[in-house]
Amino acid sequence: MKLYGSYTSPFVRHCRIALLESGLDFELIETDNKASAQQSPTQKVPFLQDGDTVLTDSTAIIKYIREKSGQPYLADITEYDAFCLVNTSMDACVNLFFLERDGINVEQSSYLQRQRTRVDSTLAELDQMPLPKHSPYGDMALRLACYLAWGLYRGRISLAAYPNLAVFLEHANQYPAFAQTAPPPL
Repeated sequence: MKLYGSYTSPFVRHCRIALLESGLDFELIETDNKASAQQSPTQKVPFLQDGDTVLTDSTAIIKYIREKSGQPYLADITEYDAFCLVNTSMDACVNLFFLERDGINVEQSSYLQRQRTRVDSTLAELDQMPLPKHSPYGDMALRLACYLAWGLYRGRISLAAYPNLAVFLEHANQYPAFAQTAPPPL
């Protein structure tokens, strides 16, 4: 099984954690934007190849890993909805990050201002949710931990106004599979 991606992507990190938890043999092949544009129709990472199976979205990859290893995946619609909420915020935050790297800032666009507001409002909503304080973590919690850690790593978010999220991430950082997949220092 080959997982293509970067060590800094929160989406790839979640897939790596799922693979570590599964015990399945895999190889991470570091891939940049140019290579992903050539190898994946989504032109992003992660993407996975396992024999004839090729998957191009982290959510599908995680579901595939969980099913292949007989592990649970998103227990019910409430957990799935919270997972989607995290994805919405993370997608907005990642897009803002790349646009700002290209010299486009939030103040230049009402659409981008809405994206920034979306990040803030979803973090506030997530901060109100009951979150686990120890493993085992479900995929919603792992996705959230990957997002929060990436947001701090890239200087995109602060958890100062979100004490529940801050405590949750402190606990997640102690989980071996999460700690092992941390991105390299900047």
